Amino acid sequence: MRIGILTGGGDCPGLNAVIRAVVRKGIMHYDDQFVGFMEGWRGVFENKTMEVNMDAIAGILPRGGTILRTSRTNPAKREGGLQRCMENLRTNGVEALIAIGGDDTMSVAQRMYELGLKVVGVPKTIDNDLMGTDFCFGFDTAVNTATEAIDRVHTTAEAHQRVIVVEVMGRDSGWIAVYSGIAGGADVILIPERPFDIEEVAERIRMRHARGRYFSIVVVAEGAKFATDAATAHGAPVVTDMGKDEFGHVRLGGIGQILAHELERRTGLETRNVVLGHIQRGGSPSAFDRVLASRYGIGAIDQVHKAEFGVMVALRGTDIVTIPLVDAIHKTRPVDPELVEVAMGLIDPIPTAPANK
Repeated sequence: MRIGILTGGGDCPGLNAVIRAVVRKGIMHYDDQFVGFMEGWRGVFENKTMEVNMDAIAGILPRGGTILRTSRTNPAKREGGLQRCMENLRTNGVEALIAIGGDDTMSVAQRMYELGLKVVGVPKTIDNDLMGTDFCFGFDTAVNTATEAIDRVHTTAEAHQRVIVVEVMGRDSGWIAVYSGIAGGADVILIPERPFDIEEVAERIRMRHARGRYFSIVVVAEGAKFATDAATAHGAPVVTDMGKDEFGHVRLGGIGQILAHELERRTGLETRNVVLGHIQRGGSPSAFDRVLASRYGIGAIDQVHKAEFGVMVALRGTDIVTIPLVDAIHKTRPVDPELVEVAMGLIDPIPTAPANK
């Protein structure tokens, strides 16, 4: 078969491992040929391709990023975009497509499937918030990176008796914040699923200071929200500007800086902010992510040869399974409440009423 492959959305460690696994098994076991579409769906729309053979994938397993490059392109937002993509796929003799990406990439894949494209999805989101799968590759590497950063700021926070706010990725779900916060021994963990009262956070830090713990580490997901009313769960994320990408997402950023400023003002304690940003996306994938990405790649190419399309490979427990694309994109997967309770059980409880200051 002649099979297309693309990587869409944000980059993350492990993308090259998926490409490598797909191509190696496809060529060595099925005698397939592969055409890579550059920069995600943009490459399909603009017909930007490269041949992906054994030479192209040599040595890419430990490399971050993606040899196919990526973008956040939504052809459905362009006049005749989906039809043009279908035409370009036919022009390249593509009999099936493997799309590697998150909910945005999968949503386009579903639209293309409805138009008759034989497509299989591979789940990719560094935030680990795609429905239907227990883990996405890249997440483990990001957590390791964030945890190492938290370990490092711990020592300087203690030495200078500071509060340090560490802002990590997590637009709609706080998986990275919870995992790295637990692993790094954070004193406060703030996630999008639970809007927070800034005064309660400040009181927790004041309580630590009163007990002789003269430093604190706060881990906050970029999409965490200030509660507009402490008695409700409403809130809005902090954004850098109001512009949106082609999938309607605003650019988040600034929660850590605002939080640090407010905590210093309310507690009188020197507070600094660290934004990990794209450091979490870069670098070599962890061993876990290399193995998981390879399993996803093998699962995807096997699925193509089973002729079962309109699905995404997924991890359930220790098994690679498939789910319909529509099940993967219908909503964002929140942090498991039991995991949140683990995090809350390891840190000081927020008092129900402010202590005397």
